[in-house]
Amino acid sequence: MPTINLRKYYPFLNEDCFIEVSDEVAEAFLFAKRQEDNYHHRAWYDKAYYSLDRGDGIENSILHTEPSPEEILMQKVSMQQLYEALDHLPPIQARRVYAHYILGMKKVDIARAEDVNSSGVCDSVRKGARNLRRYFEKKKWME
Repeated sequence: MPTINLRKYYPFLNEDCFIEVSDEVAEAFLFAKRQEDNYHHRAWYDKAYYSLDRGDGIENSILHTEPSPEEILMQKVSMQQLYEALDHLPPIQARRVYAHYILGMKKVDIARAEDVNSSGVCDSVRKGARNLRRYFEKKKWME
């Protein structure tokens, strides 16, 4: 019976672990190793090394596909609905919710810009989001 080192096949092992296996298992390991070596040789021969970190834009072309006309329309409709709902909030809540969720400002930065306490901004944003949810439910826009 052949003896194999499991560390050779499982690189996460920290120490050698020798085990006796049957002839069929040893042949299966050898066959898998040969297939992997052949794959690497073909990749080297055909110069088939592709990396998404190369910087030639291949990653962006894969990840950022053009939206379909239906998706563009849905985005416009949902933004119109959002702005309509924001118009129904009190002005302070609308301003703070818009700054936090649309502009991506932190609540502390909003409080500093308005020269108010940050807990007031947190409460205002939380209540504004709750009021938006209620408005969307009232209009049956939420699914």
